[in-house]
Amino acid sequence: MAANSSPSHSEKPAVKLTAAQFREWSHKCVTLLAMSGVGKTRLSNLLRQGNWFHYSADYRIGTRYLDEPILDNIKLEAMRVPFLRDLLRSDSIYIRNNITVDHLKPVSAFMGKVGDPELGGLSLTEFKRRQALHHQAEVAALKDVPEFINKAQVIYGYKHFVNDAGGSVCELDDEEVLRVLDEHTVILYIKASEKDEQALIRRAEADPKPLYYREAFLDAQLEIYMAERGLEYVALIDPDDFVRWVFPRLFYSRIPRYEAIAERYGYTITTDELSQVKNENDFLALVERAIERSNP
Repeated sequence: MAANSSPSHSEKPAVKLTAAQFREWSHKCVTLLAMSGVGKTRLSNLLRQGNWFHYSADYRIGTRYLDEPILDNIKLEAMRVPFLRDLLRSDSIYIRNNITVDHLKPVSAFMGKVGDPELGGLSLTEFKRRQALHHQAEVAALKDVPEFINKAQVIYGYKHFVNDAGGSVCELDDEEVLRVLDEHTVILYIKASEKDEQALIRRAEADPKPLYYREAFLDAQLEIYMAERGLEYVALIDPDDFVRWVFPRLFYSRIPRYEAIAERYGYTITTDELSQVKNENDFLALVERAIERSNP
């Protein structure tokens, strides 16, 4: 679509659009891109109270693409307990996931952490297997966005659509995913202020959670970490200690990747700006300002 043409009711305007085009777009579709913890889900929940369909990529991953591996992992743990093993084998009980948009712990629990099995860690081989499954699932979930934009309007009757993308989108190295998101949504990168960067790092230190890593990044950081700690084997790693150590490195390695996506495909707002958003109108005005900044 030409840059100076008006958008149709459902089509996204030109790749780089004007604030006026965004304002006139009847069915607005936005992808939120940022590290977990900067406020993507808070904003999505705020918009969900209005006429916005909230698409959580992590929820789609857990309920559609990793549902069976997650359940298999839970069953494997349950089978270690004789009482539960007998009940499962006799079909006296069954296990199912209870994943919600606001409760995604089964997904992170499946990803796990690499290190000492006595401390809950996974072998490097198993950890990488799960990382690969998550990569495939995230790619598939993001490619589902156009389908769910249509469902949001046709089936559920929502006017607008917000894609609450996972924090690891910038790690996927999949141009097709970015093309799909760019074609159907406005990509909005939420850049953390220095204060919020430090808050995220402190949070990760206090509560180290499973993370997704590009394999090359993981291998390089494991080598550095093990050398610093004088460890010969991955099985000697304290899983939580490694996550605390690696998180700042992962965080700062992702920033230029987010920025490159925003520069090529989207627009940037800051966490300071986002903190001032109290309702849908505030959000729409913020997006318009971000668009105007990118079109000097």
